[in-house]
Amino acid sequence: MSMTAIVTGANRGIGLEIARQLAQRGLTVVLTARDAAKGEAAAQRLRAELGLGDEVLSHPLDVADERSVQTLRAWSDAELGQVDVLVNNAGILPDRDKTALTISSALMREVLETNTLGPLWLCQAFMPGMLERNYGRIVNVASESAQLKNQHGRWPAYNLSKLALNALTLQFAGLTSKKDVLVNSVHPGWVQSDMGGPTAPRTLAQGADTATWLATLPAGGPNGQFFFDRRPMDW
Repeated sequence: MSMTAIVTGANRGIGLEIARQLAQRGLTVVLTARDAAKGEAAAQRLRAELGLGDEVLSHPLDVADERSVQTLRAWSDAELGQVDVLVNNAGILPDRDKTALTISSALMREVLETNTLGPLWLCQAFMPGMLERNYGRIVNVASESAQLKNQHGRWPAYNLSKLALNALTLQFAGLTSKKDVLVNSVHPGWVQSDMGGPTAPRTLAQGADTATWLATLPAGGPNGQFFFDRRPMDW
C-alpha cells in the first residue's frame, strides 16, 4: 500500500505543486481546500495531468476551524486508514499594509488561527498515529519572515504567525525521540504564486522542492530544522 499524504491549502500555488510532486513519487495525496469545489477541480486536473485515479483525492478543510480539522481526521480514519505525511501549507498574508502599531486584534487573531493554530490542530490530529506506527513526516511551510532577525514591525501578523509556526516545529520535533517521525520547517522562497505575485523570481516547482524532499526523507533524516533549498537556515 502506498503512503498517504495530506497537503493543506493545495488547490493552487505551492500547495498544489507539492501535491503534484508527491503524487509523482507514488504517494496517495489528499488535497485540502476551504472551498470543496475548488479542491475537487484541482484534484481532477492533477489526476488528468498525471494519469492517476484515486491516488489523488480532495477534501474540504478550513484550517482555522478546529471542528473542520476533526472532520478531516474522522474521514481519513475511515477512508485512508492512516496518514504518513502532513504538509501544513495553508496560510494567509492579509496585513501587507499594516504595522505592529496599526494592526487590529481581529486581524491578528485571524492570521494566527490560520497560520499557527491550524497546523497545531493538524499535528495534534495526525501525529499521534505517526508515533504509534513509528513513521511520519510533518512539513510546516514557514517563511524567512519567521526568522527573529526579520521581525521588523511590518506584516506583523504574518511574521509573528510564522515565527510561532517555527516554534511549533521545534515543540513537536521534541516529542519524536527514538521514533521515525521527522518534523521540519521550510522557507519556499519568493515564488510565483497568488501570494508571491507573477514577478517573483522562483517557480512553483522550485518553491515546492524542499517541502517534497522533507516529506519523503529516509529514516535518520533531519528533525527539528528549518530549510531553504535543502540547506539549513538559522531560526
